[in-house]
Amino acid sequence: MDGKRKRKLSVAIITFNEEKNIGDCIRSVESIADEIIVLDSLSTDRTKEIATSFSKVRFFEAPFPGHVEQKNKAISFCQNDWILSLDADERANDVLQQSISTFLEAEEVKCDGYKIARLTFHLGRWIRFSGWYPQRRFRLFKKENASWIGENPHDFIELKSGSIGKVMRGDILHYSFSDFSHQITTINQFSSIVAYTRYAKGERFSLFKTIVKPFGKFLEIYIFKFGFLDGIPGLWIALASSFSTYLKYAKLYELDNLKLERPSNIRKDYGKK
Repeated sequence: MDGKRKRKLSVAIITFNEEKNIGDCIRSVESIADEIIVLDSLSTDRTKEIATSFSKVRFFEAPFPGHVEQKNKAISFCQNDWILSLDADERANDVLQQSISTFLEAEEVKCDGYKIARLTFHLGRWIRFSGWYPQRRFRLFKKENASWIGENPHDFIELKSGSIGKVMRGDILHYSFSDFSHQITTINQFSSIVAYTRYAKGERFSLFKTIVKPFGKFLEIYIFKFGFLDGIPGLWIALASSFSTYLKYAKLYELDNLKLERPSNIRKDYGKK
């Protein structure tokens, strides 16, 4: 490790069946990380084999209680004061790698976390509108001053009260969907998680919201967040977002009226500690 560095960095990644992504994710941060924590939720593919082939990786396994809970668990395994958190389908681009390297070498740091923009590749192009970019969130943060919160699966880092945050140059490159079918599969899964989480908190089906909110979501993405500037992919994103909103309420109806224990596409270990 470069002797100029004034602080050490842990990279935290959670995985489940990510053999197609995990290698590229690790390679994008290998030069700037002192350790890379991979917390896997019992993958059945080659995720473990690929991850452990990198010398800086410390590999852990645990059941998947939820995105927020699993990411906080990954943080707990990190040995350094500063943490960069990535998903397996994300990469640090060259500008971000250089920005983090400069940060690690700085004599003094007067903040507790850095927001980083995320740029998503979808349907053959980088999506720069539709509410998908820059979508800055805290991803580089001081361990003692931050934690993951939010409604699963839509998690985010919150800094402790009084903490100072800044924006870092560079992008996290997000390869979220291999194609539109993959996006629909993800929407189906994530809407189940949201409905399941909300139902457990006491929310119940609303016909009014089921009708109105999907239409409002389309207008938000396509018109007010300039999705039309993303071309045909922007239209598909707006329609898919509207459909996702509808599914959340439709699945609340199922849970409320059919008395299901959980939607059938949620893993049985979901929610277990």
